[in-house]
Amino acid sequence: MTPPIPAVLAELAALMIRNAAPGVPDGERANALGLTASLLAIAAETWDAAAHNLVVENRGLRALIGDTGQDDNLRLSALQAENNRLREALIALHARAEADVDEPLQARIWAELIAATERRRVTTAPV
Repeated sequence: MTPPIPAVLAELAALMIRNAAPGVPDGERANALGLTASLLAIAAETWDAAAHNLVVENRGLRALIGDTGQDDNLRLSALQAENNRLREALIALHARAEADVDEPLQARIWAELIAATERRRVTTAPV
């Protein structure tokens, strides 16, 4: 998740504290509160789906690179670390597929990357 949820929440906390101070113009306060509410909704949706998305993505990446491992630790930090490892292997595989002009493998790789992007789409996304 980029940016990481804890960083977003920390920024939102700071924004709320700043806007609780007396003397903040009404327009600025309303704008900041609207932004805060929207970002909190996105953070909640992203957080709720994070483990599921990472497990599904890790399975897809493993299938592409021929890795037989599985996700035993379902902590987000462990799933993300494994996802990072698998993505590094996917980059190497993709480079080989391009060098070998293996179009069917390239198409499978792109299909997985597109699916991963779709899984992360939030319901409030305009596209």
